[in-house]
Amino acid sequence: MPEHAPYRDDDIVNPETRHEDSDVNVRALLWAVVIFIIFAFVTHAVLYLQFHAYAKHFRNESSQPLTMMARPASVPPTPRLQPFPNDKVPPNANTPLTDMADMRAAEDEALNKAGWVDKQKGVVRIPIETAKQLVVQRGLPVVKP
Repeated sequence: MPEHAPYRDDDIVNPETRHEDSDVNVRALLWAVVIFIIFAFVTHAVLYLQFHAYAKHFRNESSQPLTMMARPASVPPTPRLQPFPNDKVPPNANTPLTDMADMRAAEDEALNKAGWVDKQKGVVRIPIETAKQLVVQRGLPVVKP
């Protein structure tokens, strides 16, 4: 059997170049996959054990402050949060719900009723609907650049 196939005279021939005789090294590829899986398992096991060791350590630790700052001397008595309305709280006590209702009522009054903003400077506020009508009638002010 001839070593080289017959070529025509005008073909470019490089006798030292040949195709590969073998395929991928499957054995090396499988070993790489096995090593990767073992490494991943060992890493996860180490992290799992480390997590539980830290959890056990911090569970047994006495509760120390998380900061070195001193606690303020005048801490209000408990409960420090506003109570929600229930049978124990009188109806006239401030609660988050009544505070929100009061705030919204004040905002609605500021939007819908005329009043003084600064009486000394002569600054007033007008209802929002009136302000919209004035802008439509007069147009937006034009400012020169």
